[in-house]
Amino acid sequence: MRLDKFIAQQLGVSRAIAGREIRANRITVDGEVTRNAAFKLLPEHRVAFDGNALAQQHGPRYFMLNKPQGYVCSTDDPDHPTVLYFLDEPVAYKLHAAGRLDIDTTGLVLMTDDGQWSHRITSPRHRCEKRYLVTLESPIAEETAAQFARGVQLHNEKELTRPAQLEVITPTRVRLTISEGRYHQVKRMFAAVGNHVVELHRERIGGIELDPDLAPGEYRPLSADEIASVGLPS
Repeated sequence: MRLDKFIAQQLGVSRAIAGREIRANRITVDGEVTRNAAFKLLPEHRVAFDGNALAQQHGPRYFMLNKPQGYVCSTDDPDHPTVLYFLDEPVAYKLHAAGRLDIDTTGLVLMTDDGQWSHRITSPRHRCEKRYLVTLESPIAEETAAQFARGVQLHNEKELTRPAQLEVITPTRVRLTISEGRYHQVKRMFAAVGNHVVELHRERIGGIELDPDLAPGEYRPLSADEIASVGLPS
């Protein structure tokens, strides 16, 4: 990769501005000032900007984050803080959420810069399962599990939801597993049967379970097995 392109990516600036910083003697490669914007970077090169190391990326990145309430999953939002706040990673702005959560929903968010990988999670064709822990306003009705297994009619939707699995924990606390991702789907499913979601927490995407050791706002890289599990039956 050309040095100016690398600097532009790392600093989030244009190639022209990156070239200007290079010519201003602010960039070193292996400890030596480099003023050649077209310098060809190799993976083993050590690059620094004003003495601060800039890490080169080697391949796509995959993380799991335990999202707290009050944060949105977009990478840029003028009104709300985004989940990128928690990611202490080089060029974190290049990462995106593979399957977003609402601002008031907590739990598992997968962050990556691999578009094909995230597509296997979000594309309806792949039917990637998501499991949620749901707290309800009213006790769950006995027939709800059977209704969800058959599919329910959401407001302003033509087709029934795909069959979903409901596990009752307490009268007002359940687990719901769905295999599609319609807008506000879990909340709308319970609204369709006359109930209201008070709290919503995602526990699993495909075969990837939220790490119980991650406190809200904490994250970790995915393991090789977790990365490979996407798109496979859970």
